[in-house]
Amino acid sequence: MLRTMVAAAALLVATAGLAQQQAPAMSESIKALETELTAKYGERERERTSRGLNQAAQFWRAEDGDANTFQEFARSSFAGDQQTLDALFNRLQFAFESLDGHMNEIGRDWRWQSDLDLGTVYPFDETMAAWDPSAHVSEDLFANKLAFVVLLNFPLTTLEQRLNDGEKWSRRQWAESKLALRFSRRLPADVNLAISRARGDADQFVATYNIWMNQLLDEKGNRLFPPKLRLLEHWNLRDEIKANYSLDPKVGLPKQRMIQRVMERIVDGSIPDVVVDNPDVDWSPYSNEVKGGSSKASDGRYDIILRTFRAAKLVDPYAPTAPTHIARRFDEDRQIPEPRVRAMLEQVLSSPFVPRVAKLIEQRLGRKLEPFDIWYNGFRPRGQYTEAQLDEIVRKRYPNAQAYKRDMPNLLTGLGFTPERAKYLADNIEVDAARGSGHAMPAARRGDNPRLRTRVGADGMDYKGFNIAVHEMGHNVEQVFSLKEIDHYMLSSVPNTAFTEALAFVFQAKDLELLGLATPSAESRALQTLNDFWGTYEIAGVALVDMEMWRWMYAHPNATPSELKSAVVQISKDLWNKYYAPVFGKRDVTLLGVYAHMVNNFLYLPDYPIGHLIAHQIEERIEKSGKIGPEFERMSRIGSVTPDQWMKAATGAPVGADALLHATEKALAAAAKKPLKAKSD
Repeated sequence: MLRTMVAAAALLVATAGLAQQQAPAMSESIKALETELTAKYGERERERTSRGLNQAAQFWRAEDGDANTFQEFARSSFAGDQQTLDALFNRLQFAFESLDGHMNEIGRDWRWQSDLDLGTVYPFDETMAAWDPSAHVSEDLFANKLAFVVLLNFPLTTLEQRLNDGEKWSRRQWAESKLALRFSRRLPADVNLAISRARGDADQFVATYNIWMNQLLDEKGNRLFPPKLRLLEHWNLRDEIKANYSLDPKVGLPKQRMIQRVMERIVDGSIPDVVVDNPDVDWSPYSNEVKGGSSKASDGRYDIILRTFRAAKLVDPYAPTAPTHIARRFDEDRQIPEPRVRAMLEQVLSSPFVPRVAKLIEQRLGRKLEPFDIWYNGFRPRGQYTEAQLDEIVRKRYPNAQAYKRDMPNLLTGLGFTPERAKYLADNIEVDAARGSGHAMPAARRGDNPRLRTRVGADGMDYKGFNIAVHEMGHNVEQVFSLKEIDHYMLSSVPNTAFTEALAFVFQAKDLELLGLATPSAESRALQTLNDFWGTYEIAGVALVDMEMWRWMYAHPNATPSELKSAVVQISKDLWNKYYAPVFGKRDVTLLGVYAHMVNNFLYLPDYPIGHLIAHQIEERIEKSGKIGPEFERMSRIGSVTPDQWMKAATGAPVGADALLHATEKALAAAAKKPLKAKSD
């Protein structure tokens, strides 16, 4: 393994650095140092010495010193014996936990007003939220040469090495690999700040993109929605479509069609600027007429996306092994190559089970599918309760965020954790009322707690907020176990965000059971499988839109917001026509481009369908074992190894779509024998 690491490091020496600027002198220095250090520490250290010298030289710049300075540094900083190497590793783990944790807390505090529902957000709040306290950390650690100490002593591995060799590594070897990866690129502070600023602006744009539903008028001038209903794009709009399946179609169907029209105008940029987060003007999504304001529309959504793209692109020159944000997202963050992800998504989208599930949905609805039915959730049993009744139940139970916090031990016990473990988890998770849709904010040191954030209205938490809270609680429980119960700090967390999404989906699917409104059975499990399949079918197309949008931006780096808008509209139509039009019977639909994640999450959306596939594999394992609690804890403590290694340890099989497709086939067979009905049917 060391030989392959040395070979990879040698190839990287061709990148910018002192080795390139003063190649002959540096080459001679490395050879001389390798001979000198090998003589001092023994022949067994030759490969490790060669690897470390090449890695450090790769990032060394003229301002770091000349060849003599590099030699002096290497002589004094190489940990040539195991005792010294152990001391270095332990010191760095301790120090980085403190550094990461406190930087995370500072950033969280500076975003406090922007993230939480605490009243007015002033321009200075947005300025504070855009500041990244850790922006200079990497630059400082290269400047004081601690980064070079890491690169000199620990292996900088490639994705190929981690995939091919990782299963043979010890936990310590994995932790060393993760430590070195912290310095796999050398970014100037202004690049980090530009990314933070773009992210902050995009987060604020998304968090305030609300639609006041009672201000919407249908084609006859009627208001279909109740007063004060304020829905965030896209989350709440999508969830409102889902909620209306429980209503009489004469009431719910017109609402769903109107929301679809709102979404289409968001995607194509024709939504008037004045109607966004404004309760004082009336608007018809059909005619696009505004009463009480201007119908002027802008390309603000696409301007924000381009700003995030251009900020992310600033990293490209400093990432020789992953020279695009696309490569960094798949090869470094997800550790699953893009072609494999695309193949998994297309396997679901092209599945012969899609038209069969679609036909089943049509039978249950008693009508032909319409485009918004990509969000059909009628497979989930909701009992005899309407959305309004569910809201009433939840509001009474959780009038504020702290009421949810107090009830967490009961919720966690209901999910299969022992009372002792449930209390431990609840004591280590904080709950806040979010300004946006909600999120789980992790901690980064064991002395801090992750935070569960969901939207809580003035009259209490509604069902949508509860559903989100249960999902975020899944993230938080994973975050507690994968940080506070991990053996090496450098292995904290999970392989990528798709895994934490998968674990959160496991919790979210149990929300009605936690309210005492559903009972698990063979029929409900089959219904849940069909729900999972249809949800994966939907989000797989959305993820492909995100992926194609980023490819388009790289091909057109100087595009205008208007040009990007046209491209996203066309990408959405093309993917719809390929994978959805044959099922829905309508072409050129743009709904796949509506997700707010495209605006502020830097190519995040593929994590959702991957998360659905992983979640199904996890749920199968949990179902065999009996309870969520112990298995959830065991899996969360595996740490941030490669996805397949994690999945094999968790479930016995690599990441893939086969488990979901096999379960869907069984569920369809059960439906053919005996029609599956939710209790509300």
